[in-house]
Amino acid sequence: MSIRTWILLILLVATWGPGTQNAAADSVASGARRHIEDLVPTATIHVAKTADWVAITEDAVWVGSTGPNAVSQIDPRTNTLVATVHVPGEPCAGLVVGHGSVWVPLCAHPNSLVRVDLATREVNVVPGIGPAMREGGITSSPDAVWLIVDRKATLVRIDPRSGEVRQRIHVPRGSYNPLYGAGHIWVSRADGAEVTVIDTESGDVTAKLPSGPKPRFLTFGAGAVWTLNQGDGSLTRIDAQTRRVIQTTALRMPGRGGDIAFGRDMVWTTVAKTPLSIVDGHTGLIRCQWTGPGGDSLGIGHDAIWLTNYDAGTISRIEIEDALHFCERAH
Repeated sequence: MSIRTWILLILLVATWGPGTQNAAADSVASGARRHIEDLVPTATIHVAKTADWVAITEDAVWVGSTGPNAVSQIDPRTNTLVATVHVPGEPCAGLVVGHGSVWVPLCAHPNSLVRVDLATREVNVVPGIGPAMREGGITSSPDAVWLIVDRKATLVRIDPRSGEVRQRIHVPRGSYNPLYGAGHIWVSRADGAEVTVIDTESGDVTAKLPSGPKPRFLTFGAGAVWTLNQGDGSLTRIDAQTRRVIQTTALRMPGRGGDIAFGRDMVWTTVAKTPLSIVDGHTGLIRCQWTGPGGDSLGIGHDAIWLTNYDAGTISRIEIEDALHFCERAH
């Protein structure tokens, strides 16, 4: 065996370590698979020609759309559409709530970023800023909004009051989706297999961590960052304190699109043809999985799962208790 091969083996062992579980070791077969029609929603609300991206506040659910290009506000007390706020482009790279607004990256000519005031629904364009591409993301920390703005993977820190760029940070090319959690920004590299960690105080890159192939969407919960890996349909769990990959779960749903969220000690994922999966946030094992039409984006809030059907232009409210009770009955 060559010296180079020995070095690669040593690095691989050091990266994964004895605490890591791979997809083959996980008991994925324990998750019950059912058709999505078996899970009856409390309400289904039509918002537009398509429905994509979900953000949740204390008193509303917001969903992006095309036909028209807009973000729609839903009242979770009545499960009704209360406002459609038109925006000058297609919501194409996530939604985030922060600093009194919903922040909406748009694909347009050129790409742009708008903020929708939560109190007045007034739309303001943030000048000179837009997402690098579709299927990116945006995140909010206590003092800033963060977005990757070009194909060079430039992450910008945006002042939420003035809209000015306060800092530019370069992360690996192919990185598009930032997430705030535990005082850091975690950026998945969809064109690779890693997550870059950035300190929010200094803006310094503090670590580059392995993940599954082509990680894109990610969430934070139970002291960990979870990446939904489009390359093989797996879920990677990274301990936020130790910065180690501690588990990989095979979700059996590779492909483009999708979404992930954390709530009620569970990881919730969606992708086309597998609209909903539940993974236990403690064990990392699949609890239940529903297949069939629909899916593509989701949010967790108001004791419910808010699940879009992109092609139908709808968002459905599914009670969390109903979904978990279904899991218990299905096993």
